[in-house]
Amino acid sequence: MIPEALKRELLERTARAEHPREMAVDVMYALQGYYGYMSDEAMEEAAEIVGMTPLELEELATFYDFIYRRPVGRYVIRVCDSAVCWMEGYQSVVDHLTSRLGIGLGDTTADGLFSLIPVCCIGYCDRAPAMLINRKVYGELTPEKIDRILQKLATGKPAAGEE
Repeated sequence: MIPEALKRELLERTARAEHPREMAVDVMYALQGYYGYMSDEAMEEAAEIVGMTPLELEELATFYDFIYRRPVGRYVIRVCDSAVCWMEGYQSVVDHLTSRLGIGLGDTTADGLFSLIPVCCIGYCDRAPAMLINRKVYGELTPEKIDRILQKLATGKPAAGEE
């Protein structure tokens, strides 16, 4: 169950909207932020807040890539698999990430730190190959650059020799 303060805030924001349903995605993002993903319980709470059924929200959630219906890692790595990224080294990026993290596409590391998901396009074609980690874009990827990024995320510190 979400904290009363969060529920009150969401109800107030929804009440200010011209149509409460227009707040559905914002409410799901807020609950996902609390739970880590949109659990069935979160879906029911969101439905109550915006005046929709859980099924209506489910239909909406399946449309949005950033609403997760199952647990994901603390860092969600979305590897761009657009045509440009494919031509610029998508497969080598995926191979390196799957090897380094020990998981396949669509999986999460055992420690719950990283999830790896392919995505159609992130609009970073001029810096392909690219990936998005929790909405931060990284481009012109090399195995070394990927390792530095993962090291910094995993430890909160830059890799040795990096500032």
